Amino acid sequence: MQNFTYYTPTEIIFGRGAVKEAGRLAAKWNAKRILIVYGGGSAVRSGLLAVIEEELEAEGIAWETLPGVQPNPRLALAREGVKKAVAFGADLILAVGGGSVIDTAKAVAIGAANPDTDLWDFWTGKVEKPEQVLPVGVVLTIAAAGSETSDSVVLTNEETGTKKGYGGDFVRPKFALINPELAATLPRYQLACGVVDILMHTLERYFTPVDGNRLTDEIAEGLMRTIICEGKKAYDNPSDYDAMSEVMWCGSLSHNGLTGLGRGKDFSCHKLGHKIGGMFDESHGATLSAVWGSWARYVYHQDAARFARYGRKVWGIVSDDSGDEAAALEAIRRTEEFFCSLDMPVCLGQLGMGVQPEEVLWKMAKHATNGGTVKLGSFCPMDAADMVAIYKSANHS
Repeated sequence: MQNFTYYTPTEIIFGRGAVKEAGRLAAKWNAKRILIVYGGGSAVRSGLLAVIEEELEAEGIAWETLPGVQPNPRLALAREGVKKAVAFGADLILAVGGGSVIDTAKAVAIGAANPDTDLWDFWTGKVEKPEQVLPVGVVLTIAAAGSETSDSVVLTNEETGTKKGYGGDFVRPKFALINPELAATLPRYQLACGVVDILMHTLERYFTPVDGNRLTDEIAEGLMRTIICEGKKAYDNPSDYDAMSEVMWCGSLSHNGLTGLGRGKDFSCHKLGHKIGGMFDESHGATLSAVWGSWARYVYHQDAARFARYGRKVWGIVSDDSGDEAAALEAIRRTEEFFCSLDMPVCLGQLGMGVQPEEVLWKMAKHATNGGTVKLGSFCPMDAADMVAIYKSANHS
């Protein structure tokens, strides 16, 4: 087990009526003026935003709003939010939504506290770390990215087609209000994308070169068994409160670092998926399911025993005389079968982008590897040629 530091300061209020705590928790962080970030009109139509505003008003807190967040959160809107937060004098940013909304709120919190630095300079590394960040609170409506407890934030630069992550403990939200009832009206496609993302956040920490983390493995395997079982239940019946509760709690734990303690992260599939999302504006979870099987078949030979353990502990594959390789391949097959049961894509041709010419695959791979100068991942470090091989394997209908 490698050395690690574990810091998860987010206060979580979970269950029915959790949103009623919005005013109290904002006041706890001495908020007087809040910028509320949200997506489309559902937060307004459902009455959720009105409830939040009522709770803030009861605490004497003023607010301004930033609507319009889209999937693959846009840099342009985050920049607009920075200007609005500075002009309003916001001292806390409140996200009402899922991962894209939360990531936008985090970006605004960074930019508003450092108004003399262009926001994208943090993402490109021109500025390594912000001097300060406004506190962020969350009212979670979608189980997916786990951004409500994570130390990461992703933005898409529309001008360059670049989708890129950034972060550190300084962007972890101060509080998260999680009511599974709020996710019951989600489109099933969004829910399915979220279930995939939750599973992938755990898989990306599970497949690394570091062995010997028994407790961390057991936690990760338990989370994966839970999201597979309860995720399908919630997909089939979104009004199943108990199933949705499990899904939302899995989401929060899948990306707060717990399932990977004592080892590094791989996140190769996220890199593969981000290039697709940035270039073609595809939903994040769908890009992950579209490439994971091709990645897994390309790298499993690095540690077939690890894939076999995943198959036995998560999928219940019974060992036989065929050994680890057969169990590993069966685990990959069952994972893709699970994605299909959620109507998620398992190849590029099932995405809106369709099958692509090889030059596009090379463009994405070279972009991801800084022109072929760096390798990605840790389980099986990949150069641009490796990425193209995986893209080509997935490049069919």
